[in-house]
Amino acid sequence: MKLIALDVGEKRIGVAKADTGVKIAVPVGMIPVDGRELSAITRLCTIQNTDHIIVGMPRNLQGRLTKQSEYVKDFVNSLKITLESARPNGKDIKVFFQDESLTSVQAKQNLKLRNVSKQSGEIDAESAALILQDFLENLPRRLAELRASTQQRAAIQSAQPISVSAPSAPVSISTEQANDDKDTDLTVPTGDRVKNKLFVHLLIVFIGAIIVSSLGAVLWYNSSLSPVIAPDQCTSLLETNNANPCANAQFIVEDGSSVSNIADSLKNAGLIRSSLAFKIYAKLSGKNDSLKAGNYSFAPSMTVEKIYTMLVDGSNDASVFSFTALPGETLNNIKERLVAEGYSMQEINDAFYKKYDHPVLVDKPADASLEGYLFGETYEFYKTDTVEDIIKRMLDELYAVVQENNLREKFLNLGYNLHEGIIMASIVQKEAGTLSPEDQRKVAQVFWSRLGFGWKLGSDVTATYAADQIDPDRTFLDNNAAILDLDSCYNTRKNTGLPCGPISNPGAQVLISTASPADTTYLYFLTGDDGLMYYSSTEAEHLQNRDQHCQNLCNTQL
Repeated sequence: MKLIALDVGEKRIGVAKADTGVKIAVPVGMIPVDGRELSAITRLCTIQNTDHIIVGMPRNLQGRLTKQSEYVKDFVNSLKITLESARPNGKDIKVFFQDESLTSVQAKQNLKLRNVSKQSGEIDAESAALILQDFLENLPRRLAELRASTQQRAAIQSAQPISVSAPSAPVSISTEQANDDKDTDLTVPTGDRVKNKLFVHLLIVFIGAIIVSSLGAVLWYNSSLSPVIAPDQCTSLLETNNANPCANAQFIVEDGSSVSNIADSLKNAGLIRSSLAFKIYAKLSGKNDSLKAGNYSFAPSMTVEKIYTMLVDGSNDASVFSFTALPGETLNNIKERLVAEGYSMQEINDAFYKKYDHPVLVDKPADASLEGYLFGETYEFYKTDTVEDIIKRMLDELYAVVQENNLREKFLNLGYNLHEGIIMASIVQKEAGTLSPEDQRKVAQVFWSRLGFGWKLGSDVTATYAADQIDPDRTFLDNNAAILDLDSCYNTRKNTGLPCGPISNPGAQVLISTASPADTTYLYFLTGDDGLMYYSSTEAEHLQNRDQHCQNLCNTQL
Protein backbone atom coordinates (compact mmCIF):
# COMPACT_ATOMS: atom_id res chain seq x y z
CA MET A 1 0.00 0.00 0.00
CA LYS A 2 1.11 3.56 -0.71
CA LEU A 3 0.93 5.87 2.29
CA ILE A 4 1.50 9.57 2.84
CA ALA A 5 1.68 11.25 6.23
CA LEU A 6 0.74 14.82 7.11
CA ASP A 7 2.06 16.89 10.01
CA VAL A 8 -0.69 19.52 10.02
CA GLY A 9 0.10 23.03 11.17
CA GLU A 10 -1.70 26.34 10.77
CA LYS A 11 0.97 27.71 8.38
CA ARG A 12 2.57 24.60 6.86
CA ILE A 13 1.82 20.92 6.39
CA GLY A 14 4.78 18.55 6.45
CA VAL A 15 4.53 15.61 4.03
CA ALA A 16 6.20 12.18 4.02
CA LYS A 17 5.61 9.01 2.00
CA ALA A 18 6.15 5.28 2.37
CA ASP A 19 5.31 1.91 0.89
CA THR A 20 4.23 -0.84 3.28
CA GLY A 21 6.39 -3.23 1.26
CA VAL A 22 9.50 -1.24 2.24
CA LYS A 23 8.35 0.19 5.60
CA ILE A 24 10.66 3.20 5.52
CA ALA A 25 9.18 6.69 5.78
CA VAL A 26 10.76 9.32 3.52
CA PRO A 27 10.27 13.10 3.96
CA VAL A 28 8.76 14.67 0.81
CA GLY A 29 8.43 18.36 1.56
CA MET A 30 5.99 20.99 2.77
CA ILE A 31 2.62 22.30 1.58
CA PRO A 32 1.78 25.90 2.57
CA VAL A 33 -1.60 26.54 4.21
CA ASP A 34 -2.87 29.19 1.80
CA GLY A 35 -6.39 28.04 0.97
CA ARG A 36 -5.17 25.62 -1.73
CA GLU A 37 -3.74 22.97 0.57
CA LEU A 38 -6.62 20.50 0.10
CA SER A 39 -6.23 20.63 -3.69
CA ALA A 40 -2.47 20.19 -3.32
CA ILE A 41 -2.93 17.11 -1.10
CA THR A 42 -5.44 15.66 -3.58
CA ARG A 43 -2.98 16.13 -6.46
CA LEU A 44 -0.23 14.54 -4.36
CA CYS A 45 -2.48 11.52 -3.68
CA THR A 46 -3.00 11.15 -7.43
CA ILE A 47 0.70 11.38 -8.23
CA GLN A 48 1.75 9.00 -5.44
CA ASN A 49 -1.20 6.61 -6.11
CA THR A 50 -1.97 6.88 -2.40
CA ASP A 51 -4.09 4.28 -0.57
CA HIS A 52 -4.15 5.79 2.92
CA ILE A 53 -3.29 9.09 4.62
CA ILE A 54 -1.81 9.17 8.13
CA VAL A 55 -2.31 12.41 10.07
CA GLY A 56 -0.41 13.24 13.24
CA MET A 57 -2.65 13.93 16.24
CA PRO A 58 -0.90 16.30 18.69
CA ARG A 59 -1.19 15.79 22.44
CA ASN A 60 0.29 17.55 25.44
CA LEU A 61 2.84 16.04 27.84
CA GLN A 62 0.01 14.45 29.84
CA GLY A 63 -1.30 12.73 26.72
CA ARG A 64 -4.43 14.89 26.50
CA LEU A 65 -5.85 16.52 23.38
CA THR A 66 -5.11 20.20 22.87
CA LYS A 67 -6.50 23.17 20.98
CA GLN A 68 -4.23 22.16 18.09
CA SER A 69 -5.83 18.69 18.20
CA GLU A 70 -9.22 20.25 17.50
CA TYR A 71 -7.71 22.20 14.58
CA VAL A 72 -6.32 18.95 13.15
CA LYS A 73 -9.70 17.21 13.55
CA ASP A 74 -11.48 20.03 11.67
CA PHE A 75 -8.82 19.92 8.94
CA VAL A 76 -9.22 16.15 8.53
CA ASN A 77 -13.00 16.49 8.26
CA SER A 78 -12.55 18.96 5.38
CA LEU A 79 -9.91 16.71 3.81
CA LYS A 80 -12.25 13.69 3.92
CA ILE A 81 -14.97 15.65 2.13
CA THR A 82 -12.50 16.74 -0.56
CA LEU A 83 -11.15 13.20 -1.04
CA GLU A 84 -14.65 11.69 -1.23
CA SER A 85 -15.52 14.19 -3.96
CA ALA A 86 -12.26 13.91 -5.94
CA ARG A 87 -11.59 10.15 -5.49
CA PRO A 88 -7.94 10.33 -6.71
CA ASN A 89 -7.23 7.46 -9.11
CA GLY A 90 -10.76 6.19 -8.36
CA LYS A 91 -9.81 5.25 -4.80
CA ASP A 92 -11.65 5.73 -1.50
CA ILE A 93 -8.65 7.01 0.44
CA LYS A 94 -8.94 6.39 4.19
CA VAL A 95 -7.51 8.80 6.75
CA PHE A 96 -6.00 7.50 10.00
CA PHE A 97 -4.73 9.38 13.02
CA GLN A 98 -1.36 8.58 14.57
CA ASP A 99 -0.51 10.00 17.99
CA GLU A 100 2.51 12.27 17.80
CA SER A 101 4.67 13.32 20.71
CA LEU A 102 7.54 15.78 20.46
CA THR A 103 8.05 14.93 16.78
CA SER A 104 9.28 18.45 15.99
CA VAL A 105 12.00 18.14 18.64
CA GLN A 106 13.06 14.74 17.30
CA ALA A 107 12.93 16.08 13.72
CA LYS A 108 15.33 18.91 14.60
CA GLN A 109 17.72 16.41 16.19
CA ASN A 110 17.59 14.16 13.11
CA LEU A 111 18.31 17.06 10.77
CA LYS A 112 21.18 18.19 12.95
CA LEU A 113 22.72 14.70 12.82
CA ARG A 114 22.55 14.79 9.01
CA ASN A 115 23.96 18.32 8.84
CA VAL A 116 20.70 19.57 7.28
CA SER A 117 19.64 23.14 7.98
CA LYS A 118 16.74 23.30 10.42
CA GLN A 119 14.41 25.33 8.22
CA SER A 120 10.70 25.14 8.98
CA GLY A 121 9.85 23.18 5.82
CA GLU A 122 12.50 20.53 6.50
CA ILE A 123 11.37 20.19 10.12
CA ASP A 124 7.72 19.75 9.06
CA ALA A 125 8.64 17.07 6.49
CA GLU A 126 10.89 15.27 8.97
CA SER A 127 8.11 15.36 11.58
CA ALA A 128 5.72 13.81 9.06
CA ALA A 129 8.29 11.08 8.38
CA LEU A 130 8.54 10.31 12.12
CA ILE A 131 4.74 10.11 12.38
CA LEU A 132 4.61 7.75 9.40
CA GLN A 133 7.49 5.59 10.70
CA ASP A 134 5.66 5.17 14.04
CA PHE A 135 2.54 4.14 12.16
CA LEU A 136 4.47 1.60 10.05
CA GLU A 137 6.18 0.08 13.07
CA ASN A 138 2.83 -0.33 14.84
CA LEU A 139 1.00 -1.57 11.73
CA PRO A 140 1.28 -5.32 12.55
CA ARG A 141 -0.28 -4.68 15.97
CA ARG A 142 -3.05 -2.55 14.45
CA LEU A 143 -3.85 -5.25 11.89
CA ALA A 144 -3.88 -7.95 14.59
CA GLU A 145 -6.28 -5.88 16.71
CA LEU A 146 -8.48 -5.22 13.68
CA ARG A 147 -8.63 -8.95 12.83
CA ALA A 148 -9.42 -9.84 16.45
CA SER A 149 -12.16 -7.22 16.60
CA THR A 150 -13.62 -8.44 13.30
CA GLN A 151 -13.60 -12.07 14.47
CA GLN A 152 -15.22 -11.10 17.76
CA ARG A 153 -18.02 -9.23 16.01
CA ALA A 154 -18.55 -12.15 13.64
CA ALA A 155 -18.75 -14.57 16.57
CA ILE A 156 -21.31 -12.41 18.37
CA GLN A 157 -23.44 -12.05 15.25
CA SER A 158 -23.40 -15.79 14.51
CA ALA A 159 -23.99 -16.96 18.12
CA GLN A 160 -27.23 -18.93 18.82
CA PRO A 161 -29.69 -17.60 21.41
CA ILE A 162 -29.15 -19.15 24.86
CA SER A 163 -32.23 -20.46 26.69
CA VAL A 164 -32.25 -20.03 30.48
CA SER A 165 -34.65 -22.31 32.37
CA ALA A 166 -35.70 -22.34 36.01
CA PRO A 167 -33.53 -24.35 38.43
CA SER A 168 -34.47 -28.03 38.41
CA ALA A 169 -35.23 -30.02 41.49
CA PRO A 170 -32.31 -31.53 43.41
CA VAL A 171 -31.17 -34.89 42.02
CA SER A 172 -30.77 -37.77 44.43
CA ILE A 173 -27.57 -39.80 43.93
CA SER A 174 -26.95 -43.07 45.72
CA THR A 175 -23.72 -43.82 47.59
CA GLU A 176 -22.77 -46.47 45.04
CA GLN A 177 -23.26 -44.05 42.20
CA ALA A 178 -21.17 -41.46 43.96
CA ASN A 179 -18.33 -43.89 44.51
CA ASP A 180 -18.46 -45.05 40.88
CA ASP A 181 -18.24 -41.45 39.73
CA LYS A 182 -15.09 -40.66 41.71
CA ASP A 183 -12.82 -41.99 39.00
CA THR A 184 -14.43 -39.83 36.34
CA ASP A 185 -15.08 -36.66 38.37
CA LEU A 186 -13.21 -33.81 36.62
CA THR A 187 -14.42 -31.06 38.93
CA VAL A 188 -11.52 -28.95 40.23
CA PRO A 189 -11.75 -27.57 43.76
CA THR A 190 -12.32 -23.82 43.87
CA GLY A 191 -8.79 -22.92 45.05
CA ASP A 192 -7.10 -25.06 42.38
CA ARG A 193 -9.36 -23.61 39.69
CA VAL A 194 -8.25 -20.08 40.54
CA LYS A 195 -4.60 -21.10 40.51
CA ASN A 196 -4.97 -22.81 37.12
CA LYS A 197 -6.70 -19.78 35.62
CA LEU A 198 -3.97 -17.53 36.95
CA PHE A 199 -1.28 -19.82 35.52
CA VAL A 200 -2.98 -19.90 32.09
CA HIS A 201 -3.36 -16.11 32.14
CA LEU A 202 0.31 -15.59 33.01
CA LEU A 203 1.33 -18.09 30.35
CA ILE A 204 -0.68 -16.24 27.70
CA VAL A 205 0.80 -12.92 28.77
CA PHE A 206 4.31 -14.40 28.69
CA ILE A 207 3.84 -15.90 25.21
CA GLY A 208 2.31 -12.65 23.97
CA ALA A 209 5.26 -10.69 25.31
CA ILE A 210 7.66 -13.02 23.50
CA ILE A 211 5.74 -12.63 20.21
CA VAL A 212 5.60 -8.84 20.51
CA SER A 213 9.27 -8.66 21.43
CA SER A 214 10.21 -10.92 18.53
CA LEU A 215 8.15 -8.90 16.07
CA GLY A 216 9.65 -5.69 17.37
CA ALA A 217 13.13 -7.15 17.04
CA VAL A 218 12.48 -8.15 13.43
CA LEU A 219 11.14 -4.71 12.57
CA TRP A 220 14.11 -3.03 14.26
CA TYR A 221 16.58 -5.31 12.47
CA ASN A 222 15.07 -4.73 9.03
CA SER A 223 14.90 -0.97 9.61
CA SER A 224 18.52 -0.92 10.84
CA LEU A 225 19.71 -2.55 7.61
CA SER A 226 18.21 0.25 5.50
CA PRO A 227 20.23 3.30 4.40
CA VAL A 228 20.76 6.15 6.85
CA ILE A 229 19.34 8.41 4.12
CA ALA A 230 16.97 6.98 1.50
CA PRO A 231 18.38 7.41 -2.06
CA ASP A 232 15.31 9.30 -3.34
CA GLN A 233 15.66 11.70 -0.40
CA CYS A 234 19.16 12.73 -1.46
CA THR A 235 17.95 14.91 -4.32
CA SER A 236 15.40 16.86 -2.28
CA LEU A 237 18.00 17.46 0.42
CA LEU A 238 20.52 18.59 -2.18
CA GLU A 239 17.97 21.00 -3.68
CA THR A 240 17.21 22.63 -0.33
CA ASN A 241 20.82 22.63 0.90
CA ASN A 242 23.87 23.35 -1.21
CA ALA A 243 25.84 20.61 0.58
CA ASN A 244 25.29 17.03 -0.59
CA PRO A 245 24.23 14.92 2.44
CA CYS A 246 24.63 11.72 0.41
CA ALA A 247 28.19 12.37 -0.73
CA ASN A 248 30.61 9.43 -0.53
CA ALA A 249 32.97 9.37 2.45
CA GLN A 250 36.37 7.67 2.60
CA PHE A 251 36.48 4.75 5.03
CA ILE A 252 39.70 2.94 5.92
CA VAL A 253 39.81 -0.63 7.24
CA GLU A 254 43.13 -1.43 8.88
CA ASP A 255 44.72 -4.87 8.81
CA GLY A 256 43.47 -7.00 11.68
CA SER A 257 40.30 -4.95 12.25
CA SER A 258 37.51 -7.01 13.79
CA VAL A 259 33.90 -6.99 12.65
CA SER A 260 33.01 -5.24 15.91
CA ASN A 261 35.55 -2.46 15.31
CA ILE A 262 34.40 -1.98 11.71
CA ALA A 263 30.74 -1.87 12.77
CA ASP A 264 31.41 0.74 15.46
CA SER A 265 33.48 2.87 13.05
CA LEU A 266 30.74 2.75 10.39
CA LYS A 267 28.15 3.83 12.97
CA ASN A 268 30.35 6.68 14.24
CA ALA A 269 30.88 7.85 10.64
CA GLY A 270 27.10 8.05 10.07
CA LEU A 271 27.19 5.34 7.38
CA ILE A 272 24.93 2.77 9.09
CA ARG A 273 22.03 2.98 11.51
CA SER A 274 23.17 0.40 14.06
CA SER A 275 26.49 -1.28 14.79
CA LEU A 276 24.65 -4.16 16.50
CA ALA A 277 22.52 -4.83 13.40
CA PHE A 278 25.70 -4.83 11.27
CA LYS A 279 27.31 -7.40 13.61
CA ILE A 280 24.20 -9.60 13.48
CA TYR A 281 24.15 -9.37 9.68
CA ALA A 282 27.83 -10.33 9.55
CA LYS A 283 27.22 -13.32 11.85
CA LEU A 284 24.24 -14.55 9.84
CA SER A 285 26.14 -14.19 6.55
CA GLY A 286 28.76 -16.69 7.67
CA LYS A 287 31.50 -14.51 6.21
CA ASN A 288 32.41 -12.40 9.23
CA ASP A 289 36.05 -13.45 8.90
CA SER A 290 36.22 -12.41 5.24
CA LEU A 291 36.18 -8.61 5.52
CA LYS A 292 39.16 -7.15 3.70
CA ALA A 293 41.36 -4.24 4.72
CA GLY A 294 41.60 -1.28 2.39
CA ASN A 295 40.47 2.24 1.53
CA TYR A 296 36.76 2.30 0.73
CA SER A 297 34.26 4.92 -0.38
CA PHE A 298 30.80 4.57 1.21
CA ALA A 299 27.70 6.78 1.24
CA PRO A 300 24.88 7.05 3.82
CA SER A 301 22.44 6.13 1.03
CA MET A 302 23.90 2.59 0.85
CA THR A 303 22.28 -0.39 2.56
CA VAL A 304 24.14 -2.54 5.07
CA GLU A 305 24.03 -5.36 2.50
CA LYS A 306 25.83 -3.20 -0.09
CA ILE A 307 28.50 -1.98 2.35
CA TYR A 308 29.08 -5.48 3.68
CA THR A 309 29.34 -6.97 0.17
CA MET A 310 31.97 -4.39 -0.76
CA LEU A 311 33.95 -5.18 2.40
CA VAL A 312 33.85 -8.88 1.56
CA ASP A 313 34.78 -8.33 -2.10
CA GLY A 314 37.40 -5.72 -1.32
CA SER A 315 35.90 -3.64 -4.16
CA ASN A 316 37.52 -0.37 -3.15
CA ASP A 317 37.19 1.19 -6.58
CA ALA A 318 33.61 0.10 -7.17
CA SER A 319 31.69 2.18 -4.64
CA VAL A 320 28.13 2.97 -5.60
CA PHE A 321 26.37 6.33 -5.69
CA SER A 322 22.73 7.22 -6.24
CA PHE A 323 21.83 9.54 -9.09
CA THR A 324 18.39 11.04 -9.58
CA ALA A 325 16.98 12.80 -12.63
CA LEU A 326 13.48 14.13 -12.04
CA PRO A 327 10.74 14.15 -14.70
CA GLY A 328 10.50 17.64 -16.17
CA GLU A 329 14.21 18.37 -15.83
CA THR A 330 16.39 19.46 -18.74
CA LEU A 331 19.85 18.47 -19.96
CA ASN A 332 21.30 21.47 -18.12
CA ASN A 333 19.77 20.26 -14.84
CA ILE A 334 21.23 16.78 -15.36
CA LYS A 335 24.65 18.23 -16.21
CA GLU A 336 24.63 20.17 -12.94
CA ARG A 337 23.90 16.97 -11.02
CA LEU A 338 26.76 15.18 -12.76
CA VAL A 339 29.15 17.98 -11.88
CA ALA A 340 28.05 17.63 -8.25
CA GLU A 341 29.00 13.93 -8.44
CA GLY A 342 32.54 14.88 -9.44
CA TYR A 343 32.46 14.51 -13.23
CA SER A 344 34.29 17.18 -15.23
CA MET A 345 32.36 19.47 -17.57
CA GLN A 346 34.63 18.39 -20.40
CA GLU A 347 33.73 14.72 -19.88
CA ILE A 348 30.05 15.60 -19.55
CA ASN A 349 29.94 17.66 -22.75
CA ASP A 350 31.88 15.03 -24.70
CA ALA A 351 29.38 12.36 -23.63
CA PHE A 352 26.31 14.52 -24.29
CA TYR A 353 27.41 15.43 -27.83
CA LYS A 354 28.41 11.88 -28.75
CA LYS A 355 26.29 9.97 -31.30
CA TYR A 356 24.61 6.92 -29.74
CA ASP A 357 23.28 3.88 -31.58
CA HIS A 358 20.29 3.02 -29.41
CA PRO A 359 16.84 1.71 -30.44
CA VAL A 360 14.97 4.43 -28.51
CA LEU A 361 16.69 7.03 -30.72
CA VAL A 362 15.29 5.48 -33.90
CA ASP A 363 13.27 8.57 -34.88
CA LYS A 364 15.54 11.24 -33.38
CA PRO A 365 17.12 13.51 -36.03
CA ALA A 366 20.90 13.15 -36.19
CA ASP A 367 21.47 16.78 -35.25
CA ALA A 368 19.03 16.78 -32.32
CA SER A 369 20.35 16.73 -28.74
CA LEU A 370 19.47 14.16 -26.08
CA GLU A 371 16.94 16.55 -24.54
CA GLY A 372 13.86 14.55 -23.57
CA TYR A 373 15.59 11.16 -23.79
CA LEU A 374 17.39 10.93 -20.42
CA PHE A 375 14.63 9.26 -18.46
CA GLY A 376 13.84 10.63 -15.00
CA GLU A 377 14.45 8.00 -12.33
CA THR A 378 16.68 7.24 -9.32
CA TYR A 379 19.64 5.11 -10.38
CA GLU A 380 22.65 3.52 -8.73
CA PHE A 381 25.99 3.72 -10.52
CA TYR A 382 29.53 2.68 -9.71
CA LYS A 383 32.07 5.46 -9.19
CA THR A 384 34.00 3.89 -12.07
CA ASP A 385 31.07 4.37 -14.48
CA THR A 386 31.61 7.00 -17.16
CA VAL A 387 29.08 9.64 -18.19
CA GLU A 388 28.50 7.56 -21.32
CA ASP A 389 27.58 4.59 -19.11
CA ILE A 390 25.09 6.77 -17.23
CA ILE A 391 23.52 8.08 -20.45
CA LYS A 392 23.14 4.57 -21.89
CA ARG A 393 21.43 3.38 -18.71
CA MET A 394 18.96 6.28 -18.87
CA LEU A 395 18.25 5.55 -22.53
CA ASP A 396 17.63 1.90 -21.57
CA GLU A 397 15.07 2.96 -18.97
CA LEU A 398 13.21 5.15 -21.48
CA TYR A 399 13.24 2.34 -24.05
CA ALA A 400 11.75 -0.06 -21.48
CA VAL A 401 8.83 2.35 -20.90
CA VAL A 402 8.34 2.81 -24.66
CA GLN A 403 8.33 -0.94 -25.28
CA GLU A 404 6.18 -1.89 -22.32
CA ASN A 405 3.46 0.60 -23.25
CA ASN A 406 3.73 0.26 -27.05
CA LEU A 407 4.24 4.02 -27.28
CA ARG A 408 5.84 4.20 -30.72
CA GLU A 409 2.88 2.46 -32.36
CA LYS A 410 0.41 4.64 -30.43
CA PHE A 411 2.13 7.82 -31.58
CA LEU A 412 2.18 6.49 -35.18
CA ASN A 413 -1.58 5.91 -34.92
CA LEU A 414 -1.89 9.61 -34.05
CA GLY A 415 0.17 10.47 -37.15
CA TYR A 416 3.49 11.23 -35.47
CA ASN A 417 6.77 9.38 -34.88
CA LEU A 418 8.32 8.63 -31.51
CA HIS A 419 10.53 11.74 -31.51
CA GLU A 420 7.53 13.99 -32.19
CA GLY A 421 5.60 12.15 -29.48
CA ILE A 422 8.41 12.80 -26.98
CA ILE A 423 8.42 16.49 -27.95
CA MET A 424 4.70 16.73 -27.24
CA ALA A 425 5.05 14.75 -23.99
CA SER A 426 7.81 17.10 -22.84
CA ILE A 427 5.37 20.03 -23.19
CA VAL A 428 2.57 18.15 -21.37
CA GLN A 429 5.08 17.30 -18.61
CA LYS A 430 5.75 21.00 -18.02
CA GLU A 431 2.09 22.00 -18.30
CA ALA A 432 0.43 19.18 -16.35
CA GLY A 433 3.11 16.85 -15.00
CA THR A 434 1.96 17.25 -11.39
CA LEU A 435 -1.73 16.75 -12.21
CA SER A 436 -3.82 13.61 -12.59
CA PRO A 437 -3.44 11.32 -15.63
CA GLU A 438 -6.91 12.42 -16.75
CA ASP A 439 -5.83 16.08 -16.78
CA GLN A 440 -2.65 15.10 -18.64
CA ARG A 441 -4.74 13.32 -21.29
CA LYS A 442 -7.00 16.38 -21.69
CA VAL A 443 -4.04 18.74 -22.03
CA ALA A 444 -2.49 16.39 -24.61
CA GLN A 445 -5.81 16.33 -26.51
CA VAL A 446 -5.89 20.14 -26.64
CA PHE A 447 -2.37 20.30 -28.07
CA TRP A 448 -2.88 17.45 -30.59
CA SER A 449 -6.13 19.10 -31.75
CA ARG A 450 -4.46 22.50 -32.17
CA LEU A 451 -1.63 20.86 -34.10
CA GLY A 452 -4.12 19.11 -36.36
CA PHE A 453 -5.95 22.38 -37.11
CA GLY A 454 -2.68 24.10 -37.96
CA TRP A 455 -3.02 26.44 -34.98
CA LYS A 456 -0.21 27.64 -32.77
CA LEU A 457 0.16 25.43 -29.71
CA GLY A 458 0.41 28.64 -27.67
CA SER A 459 2.29 27.05 -24.78
CA ASP A 460 4.01 29.46 -22.40
CA VAL A 461 6.41 26.76 -21.19
CA THR A 462 7.94 26.48 -24.65
CA ALA A 463 8.61 30.23 -24.67
CA THR A 464 10.19 29.91 -21.22
CA TYR A 465 12.46 27.11 -22.48
CA ALA A 466 13.47 29.24 -25.46
CA ALA A 467 14.35 32.13 -23.16
CA ASP A 468 16.36 29.80 -20.88
CA GLN A 469 18.54 28.78 -23.84
CA ILE A 470 19.36 32.40 -24.70
CA ASP A 471 19.16 34.37 -21.46
CA PRO A 472 18.80 32.06 -18.42
CA ASP A 473 19.55 34.90 -15.98
CA ARG A 474 16.95 37.18 -17.66
CA THR A 475 19.42 40.03 -18.09
CA PHE A 476 17.59 41.42 -21.13
CA LEU A 477 14.56 39.09 -21.49
CA ASP A 478 13.18 40.60 -18.29
CA ASN A 479 9.47 40.82 -19.15
CA ASN A 480 6.81 38.44 -20.45
CA ALA A 481 6.13 40.39 -23.64
CA ALA A 482 9.76 40.03 -24.76
CA ILE A 483 9.80 36.31 -23.93
CA LEU A 484 6.54 35.54 -25.72
CA ASP A 485 7.76 37.42 -28.81
CA LEU A 486 11.14 35.66 -28.84
CA ASP A 487 12.18 34.47 -32.32
CA SER A 488 13.01 30.84 -31.55
CA CYS A 489 12.00 27.53 -33.08
CA TYR A 490 11.00 26.46 -29.55
CA ASN A 491 8.54 29.32 -29.06
CA THR A 492 5.06 27.96 -29.88
CA ARG A 493 3.47 31.26 -28.89
CA LYS A 494 5.05 32.76 -32.00
CA ASN A 495 5.35 29.78 -34.38
CA THR A 496 2.96 27.07 -35.54
CA GLY A 497 3.75 23.36 -35.29
CA LEU A 498 5.81 21.46 -32.76
CA PRO A 499 8.93 23.09 -31.31
CA CYS A 500 12.22 21.93 -32.84
CA GLY A 501 12.89 19.54 -29.97
CA PRO A 502 11.76 18.37 -26.51
CA ILE A 503 11.84 20.95 -23.71
CA SER A 504 12.20 18.49 -20.79
CA ASN A 505 12.47 14.78 -20.02
CA PRO A 506 8.88 13.48 -19.71
CA GLY A 507 8.01 10.90 -17.07
CA ALA A 508 6.42 7.52 -17.74
CA GLN A 509 2.84 8.54 -16.88
CA VAL A 510 2.99 11.67 -19.04
CA LEU A 511 4.33 9.67 -21.99
CA ILE A 512 1.46 7.21 -21.60
CA SER A 513 -1.14 10.01 -21.28
CA THR A 514 0.21 11.89 -24.31
CA ALA A 515 0.05 8.75 -26.45
CA SER A 516 -3.60 8.20 -25.38
CA PRO A 517 -5.22 11.67 -25.38
CA ALA A 518 -8.70 12.20 -23.97
CA ASP A 519 -11.74 12.01 -26.25
CA THR A 520 -12.87 15.62 -25.85
CA THR A 521 -13.32 18.68 -28.08
CA TYR A 522 -11.45 21.20 -25.94
CA LEU A 523 -9.14 23.70 -27.63
CA TYR A 524 -8.13 25.79 -24.61
CA PHE A 525 -7.05 25.20 -21.02
CA LEU A 526 -5.51 27.11 -18.15
CA THR A 527 -4.31 26.43 -14.62
CA GLY A 528 -6.34 28.46 -12.13
CA ASP A 529 -5.11 30.19 -9.01
CA ASP A 530 -6.62 27.28 -7.06
CA GLY A 531 -4.36 24.79 -8.86
CA LEU A 532 -7.21 23.23 -10.83
CA MET A 533 -7.40 22.97 -14.63
CA TYR A 534 -10.15 24.73 -16.56
CA TYR A 535 -10.98 23.66 -20.12
CA SER A 536 -13.05 25.28 -22.85
CA SER A 537 -13.90 24.80 -26.52
CA THR A 538 -14.11 28.47 -27.54
CA GLU A 539 -11.91 31.50 -27.01
CA ALA A 540 -14.78 33.34 -25.32
CA GLU A 541 -15.12 30.56 -22.74
CA HIS A 542 -11.36 30.56 -22.28
CA LEU A 543 -11.27 34.30 -21.59
CA GLN A 544 -14.13 33.91 -19.14
CA ASN A 545 -12.21 31.16 -17.31
CA ARG A 546 -9.18 33.42 -17.18
CA ASP A 547 -11.18 36.28 -15.66
CA GLN A 548 -12.86 34.04 -13.11
CA HIS A 549 -10.05 31.68 -12.10
CA CYS A 550 -6.64 33.07 -13.08
CA GLN A 551 -6.05 36.55 -11.76
CA ASN A 552 -2.60 35.88 -10.30
CA LEU A 553 -1.06 32.80 -11.90
CA CYS A 554 -1.74 33.94 -15.45
CA ASN A 555 0.29 37.09 -14.80
CA THR A 556 3.39 35.57 -13.19
CA GLN A 557 6.86 36.10 -14.64
CA LEU A 558 7.83 33.46 -17.20
